[in-house]
Amino acid sequence: MNARIFTRPWVVVLLASFCCLLWGSAYPAIKNGYALFHIAANDIPSKMVFAGYRFVLAGVLLLAMSAFSGTRIFKLERRSFAQLGLLGLTQTSIQYVFFYVGLAYTTGVKGSIMNATTTFFSVLLAHLIYRNDRLNARRITGCLIGFAGVMVVNFKPELMDFSFTLFGEGFVVIAAFILAAATIYGKRISQHMDSVLMTGWQLLIGGVVLVVAGYATGGTLHGFTWLSSALLAYLVVLSSAAFALWSLLLKYNRVGLVTVFNFLVPVFGAVLSAIFLDERVLEWKNAIALLFVCGGIWLVTREKAENA
Repeated sequence: MNARIFTRPWVVVLLASFCCLLWGSAYPAIKNGYALFHIAANDIPSKMVFAGYRFVLAGVLLLAMSAFSGTRIFKLERRSFAQLGLLGLTQTSIQYVFFYVGLAYTTGVKGSIMNATTTFFSVLLAHLIYRNDRLNARRITGCLIGFAGVMVVNFKPELMDFSFTLFGEGFVVIAAFILAAATIYGKRISQHMDSVLMTGWQLLIGGVVLVVAGYATGGTLHGFTWLSSALLAYLVVLSSAAFALWSLLLKYNRVGLVTVFNFLVPVFGAVLSAIFLDERVLEWKNAIALLFVCGGIWLVTREKAENA
């Protein structure tokens, strides 16, 4: 496959938006999954088991695809396995533990907004690490406009509560920072490793840690029916597709150019949740949020087009 195709602006926009659409669809899917598998809102260990199954199976799927295409999935240097272990532990295991614990101590609205800080951490770290990924007024403005869109789509009266706790909002922000740092670390690994192979191993390793940690702390997963199994299968497919495509985009493009699309995830999530959870979808705030997010993305990607 010609690697240059992943640097074309229209391909970046199309694939990054598609990844965010898939991750946005995970919002209602996971909520329905909790109901089908009888997982209570405060049952963090069982949520870890559920997430672990999802990522383990997604990793196995990607590794199977890699093996089918002729890639020798076990022929890796010891150093590469150590890197993949660290990536899986941080990007999948640790960041999800912080995220789930944080959500248990804050509202869904504030959690979604705090989680959007991943983009800010990503562009800041990229600015410090890569010479060709520096911050400027246009990129900062684009990120702020995109973040405003996230706040609009999550706007509710409780948003006026400016309280901040370490185990609530603090843990969600820590999870966002860990994800941003792990994403940049994954970009570094992908420069000398197949992106799909890398993603498959990190999901498998991170997922196994989540499953073990979840069961060890009292979690469980029961209620397997054809419907709940089909929903889990969908989450597996969307995870493998979204993470693999995202890794490819990050491998061949600047971090700031790709991660700004993350602002689309809560917008897609809000709209799809409204559709599949039988809520109001035609709300003015959804349209305004999408307008803000698209405007912010346009500012960042326009810079890329002008510099191309």
